Amino acid sequence: MSFVHNINPILVNIGPFEIRYYGLVYVIGFLVIYLTLIYYSKKKILKLTRDEAEWFSIYLILGVVIGARLFEVFGWSFVSGNPLYYIKNPWKIFAVWEGGMSLHGGIIGIVLAGYLYCRKKKLNVVKVADILVTPAAFVLALGRIGNFINGELVGTITNVSWCFKFPRYEGCRHPVQLYAAAGRALLGGFLLFLNKKKWKDGFLFWVFILLMGIGRFFCDFLREDPRLFGLSFGQYLSLVMTIIGIVVLIKYYRKELTL
Repeated sequence: MSFVHNINPILVNIGPFEIRYYGLVYVIGFLVIYLTLIYYSKKKILKLTRDEAEWFSIYLILGVVIGARLFEVFGWSFVSGNPLYYIKNPWKIFAVWEGGMSLHGGIIGIVLAGYLYCRKKKLNVVKVADILVTPAAFVLALGRIGNFINGELVGTITNVSWCFKFPRYEGCRHPVQLYAAAGRALLGGFLLFLNKKKWKDGFLFWVFILLMGIGRFFCDFLREDPRLFGLSFGQYLSLVMTIIGIVVLIKYYRKELTL
């Protein structure tokens, strides 16, 4: 048994414009971040006005989009063997609603944007990071569902009974996007569980970084990507995330790890 992927990635057409399911992920992401900041501001955990929460959300969303897109354009396009694609089609650089967003670039972008805004408003950046990683995990899960709807980032060819036949790809393939979505949803649930207890500032953020790196590293063995010495570009970046996460947690959060 196998499934045929025939989902239309376009939700609505309005004249020359189109609204895609993938684009809705960013709208949802913005709302989730904004509502989270408002919630913690009302609880007096964060000192932000409504206007400041709005601007902070804009900073973070721009950081995600710009970072993720830059990594896609200047990173993945080269390792995929098609470095001239965006030079020949420069307007495609801005077509973020079609997919092609790098997880690692998005994380770097949102961390930099968050750091800059927290420094500007004299906020505790690690405390803010702890607050945002839980909703971020769920939004990232939605992002992978968006990738699945777009029919991109497909898995390797397989004969498992739940494989999918994607448009433009030969053979029946692992729905690796759904595997990643499930893993990130589980991570979000785990962080919710950890949130029931008070931890040293920054602990939840580094747990997120570590588990995201591990999850992406192993999941990518089932993803069809160019490889160097058996690993993809994303796996090498995920190894860096994993190693940094382990080092930071052992060095600065050893007490939390023993509880």
